[in-house]
Amino acid sequence: MSDKVKNILLWVFSVVFTLSLVVYQRTTGPTYPLKGEVEIAGTTCDYRFLRSHDTEINAPVKIEVSDKKITGQMSYKRYKSNDEWTTVEMISQGGVLQTEIPFQPPAGKVMYNVSLFKDGKEYILNEEPVVIRFKGAVPLTVLTPHIFFMFFSLMFGVRAGVESIFRKKDTKYFTGIALLTVILGGLILGPIVQKYAFDAYWTGWPFGHDLTDNKTAFMFIFWLIAFIKLRKNPQHTTMVIVATVVMLAMYIIPHSVLGSEIDYTEQEKVQIEAVDE
Repeated sequence: MSDKVKNILLWVFSVVFTLSLVVYQRTTGPTYPLKGEVEIAGTTCDYRFLRSHDTEINAPVKIEVSDKKITGQMSYKRYKSNDEWTTVEMISQGGVLQTEIPFQPPAGKVMYNVSLFKDGKEYILNEEPVVIRFKGAVPLTVLTPHIFFMFFSLMFGVRAGVESIFRKKDTKYFTGIALLTVILGGLILGPIVQKYAFDAYWTGWPFGHDLTDNKTAFMFIFWLIAFIKLRKNPQHTTMVIVATVVMLAMYIIPHSVLGSEIDYTEQEKVQIEAVDE
């Protein structure tokens, strides 16, 4: 096989693999909408429950229902709080049952359940409460380049890994781009996105347990080590493979797991202690 053909095949693999992993990340994270359907007396009702929404705007809860005899209600409470459950009736309008979840400050979460009713029978749509997290709006001028650089960091990271195994020609070049894009997308633009969304630049170690921040730090450290090793010895590709494996392991973990969140119970304790003093 010629070097040109091998190069093309490695690029095709890297792009396809990267796109597949991005789709996996997008659809498995805790902020991806929960979709499903329920059949009620021969009528199929589709639902799509939001699990992420901008703050300062109530989050809509809508279910398309063609049967006017079907009614619905939603129960909700703040996540990690001592609140009692609040139940509201859903309003029917234009074949859609709808209501709203009151917005929370950035990183505030609400858990909610939705039930439909017909002829006295209840149909619970979600056995476990859906948890929605509110976030600040991130300008596209910040979010777009962040996504751009993170996508290419993954693609060039994969490309560097397969290059070090199958071609062994431009490993240092691809490793350098992977490192640079991780820095730009993850360490520079990432905290800016975080600030807009949750009013904090960094909530990973040592300030918190945000897994997204920690994953970015891990990727940066391993790609930095790999690049330094290659500068000293271009034939030393072991760390490149390790850095690629670490990056893939980080991306296999769904996005936004252990992300920023408000613990309302802790806030309540602080308020009580302040009153006692």
